[in-house]
Amino acid sequence: MRKILVAAMFALIAGPALAQDHIQQYGEEAKEKTEAQKADDRRAERAYQRSLNNVPDQKAVDPWGAARGDDAAKKTAAPAKPAVKHSSKAKSGSTPN
Repeated sequence: MRKILVAAMFALIAGPALAQDHIQQYGEEAKEKTEAQKADDRRAERAYQRSLNNVPDQKAVDPWGAARGDDAAKKTAAPAKPAVKHSSKAKSGSTPN
Protein backbone atom coordinates (compact mmCIF):
# COMPACT_ATOMS: atom_id res chain seq x y z
CA MET A 1 0.00 0.00 0.00
CA ARG A 2 2.83 2.38 0.87
CA LYS A 3 4.59 1.68 -2.42
CA ILE A 4 1.48 2.68 -4.34
CA LEU A 5 1.13 5.84 -2.28
CA VAL A 6 4.79 6.76 -2.88
CA ALA A 7 4.42 6.13 -6.63
CA ALA A 8 1.31 8.33 -6.72
CA MET A 9 3.12 11.13 -4.86
CA PHE A 10 6.04 11.00 -7.32
CA ALA A 11 3.59 11.15 -10.23
CA LEU A 12 1.89 14.20 -8.73
CA ILE A 13 5.20 15.95 -8.15
CA ALA A 14 6.59 15.15 -11.62
CA GLY A 15 3.51 16.46 -13.43
CA PRO A 16 4.18 20.21 -12.99
CA ALA A 17 7.87 19.77 -13.80
CA LEU A 18 7.06 18.22 -17.16
CA ALA A 19 4.48 20.89 -17.94
CA GLN A 20 7.05 23.69 -18.15
CA ASP A 21 7.50 25.70 -21.33
CA HIS A 22 10.37 25.07 -23.68
CA ILE A 23 13.72 25.32 -21.87
CA GLN A 24 16.57 26.71 -23.92
CA GLN A 25 19.28 24.12 -24.55
CA TYR A 26 23.01 24.77 -24.89
CA GLY A 27 23.87 26.33 -28.24
CA GLU A 28 20.26 27.12 -29.06
CA GLU A 29 19.60 30.73 -30.03
CA ALA A 30 17.15 32.72 -27.94
CA LYS A 31 13.87 33.77 -29.51
CA GLU A 32 13.43 37.43 -30.37
CA LYS A 33 11.34 39.39 -27.90
CA THR A 34 8.23 41.20 -29.00
CA GLU A 35 7.92 44.96 -28.62
CA ALA A 36 5.58 44.48 -25.64
CA GLN A 37 8.14 42.25 -23.90
CA LYS A 38 10.92 44.77 -24.60
CA ALA A 39 8.76 47.60 -23.20
CA ASP A 40 8.00 45.51 -20.10
CA ASP A 41 11.72 44.87 -19.60
CA ARG A 42 12.53 48.59 -19.90
CA ARG A 43 9.71 49.46 -17.50
CA ALA A 44 10.92 46.87 -14.98
CA GLU A 45 14.51 48.14 -15.25
CA ARG A 46 13.42 51.75 -14.63
CA ALA A 47 11.33 50.66 -11.63
CA TYR A 48 14.32 48.75 -10.26
CA GLN A 49 16.60 51.79 -10.63
CA ARG A 50 14.01 54.03 -8.93
CA SER A 51 13.74 51.59 -6.04
CA LEU A 52 17.53 51.63 -5.62
CA ASN A 53 17.46 55.43 -5.40
CA ASN A 54 14.82 55.26 -2.65
CA VAL A 55 17.11 53.31 -0.32
CA PRO A 56 18.56 55.74 2.24
CA ASP A 57 22.30 55.89 2.85
CA GLN A 58 23.27 53.99 5.96
CA LYS A 59 26.10 54.70 8.35
CA ALA A 60 28.92 52.21 8.75
CA VAL A 61 28.11 49.33 11.05
CA ASP A 62 30.59 47.69 13.42
CA PRO A 63 29.18 44.24 14.19
CA TRP A 64 31.85 43.55 16.82
CA GLY A 65 31.48 46.92 18.51
CA ALA A 66 29.47 45.56 21.42
CA ALA A 67 31.97 42.74 21.98
CA ARG A 68 34.97 45.08 22.12
CA GLY A 69 33.31 47.73 24.23
CA ASP A 70 33.28 51.50 23.85
CA ASP A 71 36.98 52.05 24.64
CA ALA A 72 38.22 50.02 21.68
CA ALA A 73 36.14 52.02 19.22
CA LYS A 74 37.59 55.29 20.54
CA LYS A 75 41.15 53.97 20.30
CA THR A 76 40.79 52.97 16.67
CA ALA A 77 39.29 56.35 15.79
CA ALA A 78 42.40 58.20 17.08
CA PRO A 79 44.53 59.79 14.33
CA ALA A 80 47.69 58.00 13.31
CA LYS A 81 51.07 59.28 14.47
CA PRO A 82 53.17 61.13 11.89
CA ALA A 83 55.89 59.18 10.15
CA VAL A 84 59.38 59.22 11.69
CA LYS A 85 61.78 61.39 9.76
CA HIS A 86 65.15 59.85 8.95
CA SER A 87 68.41 61.69 9.30
CA SER A 88 70.00 63.21 6.23
CA LYS A 89 73.15 61.08 6.53
CA ALA A 90 73.80 59.03 3.44
CA LYS A 91 74.04 55.32 3.99
CA SER A 92 75.89 52.87 1.84
CA GLY A 93 73.86 50.35 -0.10
CA SER A 94 75.35 47.29 1.57
CA THR A 95 76.01 46.42 5.18
CA PRO A 96 78.77 44.02 6.23
CA ASN A 97 77.67 40.83 7.91
